[in-house]
Amino acid sequence: MSRLRIEHKTAFTYESEVVSSYNEARLTPAWLPRQRVLDSRIEVTPVTWRQTYRDYWESDVTVFEVLQPHQSLTVKGLSLVEVNSIPPKEDRMDWEALTGPRFQDLLCEYLTNTPTTEPTEELLAFAQEMAAKNTPDAAARAICDRLHGEISYVPGVTSVHTPAADAWEGRSGVCQDFAHLAIGALRAVGIPARYVSGYLHPKRDAEIGEKVRGESHAWVEWWTGDWFGFDPTNDREVGDHHVVVARGREYGDVPPLTGVVAGSTKTLNVTVDITQEA
Repeated sequence: MSRLRIEHKTAFTYESEVVSSYNEARLTPAWLPRQRVLDSRIEVTPVTWRQTYRDYWESDVTVFEVLQPHQSLTVKGLSLVEVNSIPPKEDRMDWEALTGPRFQDLLCEYLTNTPTTEPTEELLAFAQEMAAKNTPDAAARAICDRLHGEISYVPGVTSVHTPAADAWEGRSGVCQDFAHLAIGALRAVGIPARYVSGYLHPKRDAEIGEKVRGESHAWVEWWTGDWFGFDPTNDREVGDHHVVVARGREYGDVPPLTGVVAGSTKTLNVTVDITQEA
């Protein structure tokens, strides 16, 4: 079990005075069997109006607007979360059960690829080969292992909207690319898969109370009788250092912060600090 304090700060400065800004923030961690949210709030400076709602993907969304002239905008997501490592159910599905009409219908949104997640022919061929030789869980793990072995983690070479196929061809990308690649390959062989947005405490041996520069992170969950979380960027199962914020089909369903502004941005600075308190 880990108790993690998270401070996610996004600061915009504008080239000239902005008269209006309309935004959505998905920065509130989810309540889950493995995850308890002990405290969570979003601070916005300046702000004139806000409300919260739960979207189609069951993410908590804070909507806010600034209708007064301003030259900067700061958004802070502050949370204290207790995370437990819960072992997956031992009773997993085989291919025959997984491809039955009941689950194909219930999980159809996590079985259909999009332009962002569509795999290349090379990756599809590998996924099909692994599916032919293994159980669904073993095939999924082999796909993630292959991605981790072939894709280099290189910030800046892709954006959050880069198609998975481009990251595969370039053999480089960041966590969103690893997740999109895994999702596309899993769906292509009939394994329901979804995108998870959240946080990762990067230092396993951090001292209690030590503040560490962390990161907004992304990984994948696949369904074989129950949802199973795996982090292909780091080639490891999701554990008590992963904090779930939102889930969807791909990044576009769950961006941490999005909006429109009447003006242009001069600088954008994002920091995530994580402190393990227990």
